Amino acid sequence: MTHEVIARTVQASRIADELREQILHGDRTPGSRLGQESLAAEFGASRMPIREALRALEAEGLVEIKPHSGAWVAGLDQTEFEQCYKLREVVEPMVIGESAPVLSAEQLDRLSEFAGEIDNTGGARGLRAFLRLDREFHLLSYAGVSYPFLTELVTRLWNTTQPYRRELVRFMPDASFQSTCAEHHLIVDALRNRDIEAAQTLVRLHIRRTRMTLGNYGEVLWSGDQKED
Repeated sequence: MTHEVIARTVQASRIADELREQILHGDRTPGSRLGQESLAAEFGASRMPIREALRALEAEGLVEIKPHSGAWVAGLDQTEFEQCYKLREVVEPMVIGESAPVLSAEQLDRLSEFAGEIDNTGGARGLRAFLRLDREFHLLSYAGVSYPFLTELVTRLWNTTQPYRRELVRFMPDASFQSTCAEHHLIVDALRNRDIEAAQTLVRLHIRRTRMTLGNYGEVLWSGDQKED
């Protein structure tokens, strides 16, 4: 591999990292165009590393590349979102069941710390912190999985639903926030006890409760009026 190729690969990785953060934090919303020329100017790069970065993010479910149209921040309609969550209800209990027996004491302690930190975010009042910690909590709980495909699938589902999860959190009443926090602690307790069935049931209900919230806020979420606080 030549020095030029290595440099381009490193630059593409850096651009992908920055774009990923922007999308996950809501700075680029679903349906936003990702023009190669404007991105090249923004990042001070040629179009080649921009294309490589966009392809990497497409594989993660964050970007959609349309033939003859270009790249866009990936988005879902309400039906697609509900299908993603139904898939999560099946996949993630299976994943935590695979992960639970092999999580280390250090990982379990960190999960407990995450749960406590999430309690202190205040939900919608600490929107970015809540979303970051909630994501880290759940993905760490799945860290014992040895089959990379499952990890990639879960991460992709989290990526594609992140913008809408952000909006759900924005409208989350205090009672729902308290329920979410309590469920995190119950998941940690189940994992510490190596109670796989309880961990799977808790994760399934945790995901389902979020999906059912759409019945109250779905019209707002897909009104096209999403914005970051």
